[in-house]
Amino acid sequence: MPKRKVFFFMSLLLPIAAAAQSRGNPVSDTFRRFESHEGKLLLEAAESMPANKYGYKPTDAQWTFGHIVMHIAGDNQVTCSAIAGAAPVQEPKVSATVTKDESVAALKRSIEFCNSAIAKVTDAMLADSVTFYGQRTMRISALVGLVEDWSDHYSQQAGYLRLNKILPPTAKEGGE
Repeated sequence: MPKRKVFFFMSLLLPIAAAAQSRGNPVSDTFRRFESHEGKLLLEAAESMPANKYGYKPTDAQWTFGHIVMHIAGDNQVTCSAIAGAAPVQEPKVSATVTKDESVAALKRSIEFCNSAIAKVTDAMLADSVTFYGQRTMRISALVGLVEDWSDHYSQQAGYLRLNKILPPTAKEGGE
């Protein structure tokens, strides 16, 4: 994510967090709601694509659907480790031999890890220094990065599903 976008979000959220500390954790609670919702969409999209379409990619220059799912799982380990202040768990690497079941299981584990990491975050912790992709930054940078990354990758998944005549989760009746 471009640094100026992170700084923009932080300049908006940190004063709110500081002012709201006596009233609970409204900023971190908001991240938990976003993370929970987006995580469900990512997982449902991964489950919606048939196993024989995990090798699908719209053009030669794009990733396969399976690659996207495994990429999300790997990034989740890095990002949510920064949020938790823990070392990342190593998941299987992206390869042509990783099956849908293995990909969905890795994604599910990574989302559960993110859930547990974010569950422990309070507004008072947002400005704490963490290591995120090898650089020291504030914890809120990792939280914003996670939500932005998940939105981007869900958009990819939804596009791939539609190109295969499958409605993405947000387009189904009752979807958001």
